[in-house]
Amino acid sequence: MPQSAPSCSQILGEFVASFAPQDLSEELRHEAKRSILNVIGCALAVPNDPAVNAALQVMQPFSGTPTATVFGRVERLDMMAASFINAMAGNLLDFDDTHLRTVIHPSAPVAPPVLALAEKHGSRGDQVLLAFVLGAEVECRLGNAVAGHYARGWHITATCGVFGAAAAAASVLSFNAQMTSNALGVASSQSAGLVENLPSAAKNVGVGNAARNGLLAALLAERGYSGAPAAIEGVRGWARAAGDELSLDEISGELGQRWEFLRNTYKPYPCGIVMHSVIDACLALRDEHSLQPQQIQSVVVRGDDLLLARGDRVVNNERDAKVSIHHCAAAALLWGRAGIAEFAADKVMCSEALAMRAKVQAQREPDLPSGACEVIVRTNNDTEYRRTVLHAHGSIEAPLSDAQLEAKFRDNARLGGSGCDVDAAIGTLWELDGERDVSRLMRALTAR
Repeated sequence: MPQSAPSCSQILGEFVASFAPQDLSEELRHEAKRSILNVIGCALAVPNDPAVNAALQVMQPFSGTPTATVFGRVERLDMMAASFINAMAGNLLDFDDTHLRTVIHPSAPVAPPVLALAEKHGSRGDQVLLAFVLGAEVECRLGNAVAGHYARGWHITATCGVFGAAAAAASVLSFNAQMTSNALGVASSQSAGLVENLPSAAKNVGVGNAARNGLLAALLAERGYSGAPAAIEGVRGWARAAGDELSLDEISGELGQRWEFLRNTYKPYPCGIVMHSVIDACLALRDEHSLQPQQIQSVVVRGDDLLLARGDRVVNNERDAKVSIHHCAAAALLWGRAGIAEFAADKVMCSEALAMRAKVQAQREPDLPSGACEVIVRTNNDTEYRRTVLHAHGSIEAPLSDAQLEAKFRDNARLGGSGCDVDAAIGTLWELDGERDVSRLMRALTAR
């Protein structure tokens, strides 16, 4: 009797279990360091943000043995609570990394549980890098594989992130293929998060839960819990429930040879990734033509369906502004900057921003690729200036350098004001594959 084909969770379980730290290429190790540096820096910008404070107050009374560091804080929590807080904080400003094809933010759901587990178990730095890469690869491949998932309203960072967290935790814990498959099966029942909630704090809860629930899935699998073999692709499995169809080739094709994780990108602006070309275009027009706000009569931003679906919205608060075509254009044209301060509530709701946003119109241009845009600025004397940006700053085609990521980390840490040892954190992260454990890194990330 012929054997049935392996299921998705079995394929991915075998993939994760088959890799050892020495199998990871230098390119993958370096990209892992860049990703972890970036997401920790994003978390260090907000250690005392009201959202982080509130989440910590909720979690702390229920936390078990305090084995894990909360980035930029003095408090320590158990692994699952720390994973939740750190993932939520890393994603809070919408400044973390992006796999553009899926619009997944790979690092926030994966790095926190890996580091929490490594801190408790004394895992080596090279094991941390391996686990992180494998988890990020799993979540991005699943995101590629499920057609219609995001369009249905599922927040893909949270829904696929839980699989990445489970796979990464399984790697840290040295699971065999079957145990890893079980962890992924359990994770399939923990996948949640809604696009409708993106302008609210519920978005960050979803990302925090992806980290915590992926870790929970692995810990349950360690104790013998299992998932159905076809929990991902089965008739009533995750993929069919959450998407239109599943492409198995996106999961298994050249697995371990072609790396989706290497298509990760890093943001120069703390807003939705598809808005970056809008900011680039407006900054360039402002600079090239010395445009002053009072000169501007109208602004037209043209882009594809994704840009308009994500960004053509009314701005009621700072969260709306991060996914608003109108505010991103207004910030760049008004202030010549689009940093954290320009997306804070006082700037978002000021009279200047309100007036400039009213001049911005979004138009569909299906011939432009995803992530691109054209901006047309008309002045009061009817002069028209145009700028098309096909590849935004921070994209694969125009990536941030290591030095720029370091500068971003330092700026974020300075803004967060935790007093953590920035130099030690950066130095340790770049040398993580040679560290015997993560204790030096975690000490550097603790608030003074």
